[in-house]
Amino acid sequence: MIKVGIVGGTGYTGVELLRLLAQHPKVELYAITSRKEDGLPVAEMYPSLRGQVSLTFSTPEKAKLTNCDVVFFATPHGVAMAQAPELLAAGVKIIDLAADFRLKDSKVFEKWYGMPHSCPDILAQSVYGLPEINREAIKKAQVIGNPGCYPTTMQLGFYPLLKEGLIDASYLIADCKSGVSGAGRKTEVNLLFTEASDNFKAYGVSGHRHTPETVEQLQYLTKDKVNLLFTPHLVPMIRGMHSTMYGKLKRDISHQELQNLYEHTYRNEAFVDVMPFGSHPETRSTRASNMLRLALHCPTGPGKAGDTVVILAVQDNLVKGSSGQAVQCMNLMFGLDETMGLTQIPVMP
Repeated sequence: MIKVGIVGGTGYTGVELLRLLAQHPKVELYAITSRKEDGLPVAEMYPSLRGQVSLTFSTPEKAKLTNCDVVFFATPHGVAMAQAPELLAAGVKIIDLAADFRLKDSKVFEKWYGMPHSCPDILAQSVYGLPEINREAIKKAQVIGNPGCYPTTMQLGFYPLLKEGLIDASYLIADCKSGVSGAGRKTEVNLLFTEASDNFKAYGVSGHRHTPETVEQLQYLTKDKVNLLFTPHLVPMIRGMHSTMYGKLKRDISHQELQNLYEHTYRNEAFVDVMPFGSHPETRSTRASNMLRLALHCPTGPGKAGDTVVILAVQDNLVKGSSGQAVQCMNLMFGLDETMGLTQIPVMP
């Protein structure tokens, strides 16, 4: 059994980890930390876990995380890198759901997250945890930087086209929407029901933290300079993410060729569903699952694609966009079936 610790288990990604790991046949939940909730049974905070999780929250000092095989950090940025040296010295593997180990350039990290990186040596050995692109490196990793939710959709959306050199890397557009849970479990005016409900707005238009992360990873796929125009939006739903991506094609190509490319690229991927050409994937079709669904469109109509391809992608921002993907990485790191504990069918309606 894999002995698992979770740091910062009171937020949405933390409880999502608990929901998934409590049902995992090869996991023993060993510790979950929270300074504020020390001594509180997890099931009192999250009644959905009654009868499934018997742990109580404890301070990091009491938790003895060095006894774990792997520790997940479902914490604000900066926490994982502060504790990483001690855990790695004890042979513990780390999966960070924040941004501490996503960006390879520590100066870029410091610019976007407003703090110095305390362990650039560990950052240098960390692996970006997107299994569909980085699977072999994840298997050997000791430290995983779990991808952001928006970057997951953008990378899996653009990946086949960039890999084959079919689109202009200098002109990528992503128009993305996320439910309110993407902002985390916190009290802020803009996240209040009366502010977020019956409303729709863009944010981070002049610059968003997920832009440099996505550009860095997309750049590995092409020799051409990547330029990404990314605009996120907040929509009045709890969980779910929809990304509409646009690429300018370099040559004439048929709808069927585009469809064949995506179907071939993701033919063995359990958690990427390439829908029929012209489909309109819905966020609710992935709710509470680790599935990402995507579909291709060309605005010129039947026949040739013209000069533009449109990629639609949907996922649950808390599962494939965060905690589910982290469990997917854990499975790879410990030589398990990648899908173990992650085959839940989406919840509808």
